[in-house]
Amino acid sequence: MTDTRDRIGFIGVGLMGHGMARNLLEKGWPLTVVAHRNRAPVEDLVSRGAREARSVADLAKASDIVHLCVTASPQVEALVRGPGGLKENLAPGSVVIDTSTSDPSSTLALAAELAEAGIILVDAPLGRTPKEAFAGTLDCMVGCDAQTFRRIEPVIGAWAGKIVHVGGTGDGHKMKLVNNFLSMGYAALYSEALVLAQKVGIPPARFDSVVRGGRMDSGFYQTFMKWVLERDPDAHRFSLSNGLKDTRYIEAMADSVGMANPIGNAVKNAFAMAVAQGRGDDYVPMLSDVVAELNGTRLD
Repeated sequence: MTDTRDRIGFIGVGLMGHGMARNLLEKGWPLTVVAHRNRAPVEDLVSRGAREARSVADLAKASDIVHLCVTASPQVEALVRGPGGLKENLAPGSVVIDTSTSDPSSTLALAAELAEAGIILVDAPLGRTPKEAFAGTLDCMVGCDAQTFRRIEPVIGAWAGKIVHVGGTGDGHKMKLVNNFLSMGYAALYSEALVLAQKVGIPPARFDSVVRGGRMDSGFYQTFMKWVLERDPDAHRFSLSNGLKDTRYIEAMADSVGMANPIGNAVKNAFAMAVAQGRGDDYVPMLSDVVAELNGTRLD
């Protein structure tokens, strides 16, 4: 990198964004952040050399490339379109990298609006967990044109270990939803399988002794079971309410192409059931406890 490197702005330094922003700083990118609810990550980043902006508008004016790492499309839309937002304050030639799990139809609409102002929107959703965010080894699925990808790849490389240029604008978010269909589907499947095994007299440890190391083992399985077997609350820090949001986006994407997706609907309903039970703030592996409770048992 040279001294003419792009100035980076980061909005959303929460569970994932904090580690990503810290990696950008540690790898030499000039960084501006803006506070939201939790000041602790902002103060940590400022202590490491980041600048704190007073507002989104201030951050936009100080940045060439802005990362968004927020909950979903409504938050992204507000940051882009809202008063004092990115569309009003970024200079032509700037890039917005949306690393959130967003609705692809919203992504395409925002990209068209920003293009009218000479601003490029890139969808670059994430794979893996906050642990990998701090390690700088996240997975990233990127949707943009080839020229923009060449520009942003070194920036994304500060916090990602695997970067795949999936295709054009919107394709990153489409692939992320397909990927999350797999992961949330596994969560629902593991939960029911564990509870069924428990109900017929096979406890989780014995269940695990069969699956672990076999063909059905995986990294996702291992983090899921880290909660089930060890009760590690940090095993997979992704909330059930976010899982429900993602499965609803999956359903909408299937509807948009006229596809019947009965398995997707079943997975969505598993998460909706848990959220309706008041468990939305619980993490994904805790879905197994919800299923167990509804079936009059517990996993132990």
